[in-house]
Amino acid sequence: MAEAKNPDAIALLKTDHRTVEELFEKFESAKGADRKQKLANQICLELTVHMELEETIFYPACEGKIEEDLLKEGYVEHDTGKVLIAEIEAGGPDEEFYDTKVHVLSEIIEHHVEEEEKRGEGMFAQARKADIDLQALGEQMAARKEELVAQYKKRGLPLPETTTFTQAKVA
Repeated sequence: MAEAKNPDAIALLKTDHRTVEELFEKFESAKGADRKQKLANQICLELTVHMELEETIFYPACEGKIEEDLLKEGYVEHDTGKVLIAEIEAGGPDEEFYDTKVHVLSEIIEHHVEEEEKRGEGMFAQARKADIDLQALGEQMAARKEELVAQYKKRGLPLPETTTFTQAKVA
């Protein structure tokens, strides 16, 4: 019973994936600038929280235990997503490329999800086989997610990032 309330890290991340996929589908069929803006803002919030959870909790726990290239690819895909999130957040549905930016973000995220969830060889499959306490990570991530969502709903998303994760690693 406790597991249903506190999913392991991978179950939590997969739930986030499904939520964002549904939001992207709603955006694609949405009519009206207000509706599109509301959906785009929700997409940006969900992705910002999700990426922070992966970058600060899940990926570090996987370092040295899964293929390094998968982790690096995950970070780079996040960086690409963050650039588009910043542009979407700074813009509005009346801008010429707004819908296109949301669409391209959905394609990047779709590829990212595929890499993480790929059966047998993806990041999640490798993490399940590794010596990682996914239950404890899930609990930590669920608690942090609550904090982040509350913080971002109160104060708004962080200022658009101009330095990506991979740039920061080099500095």
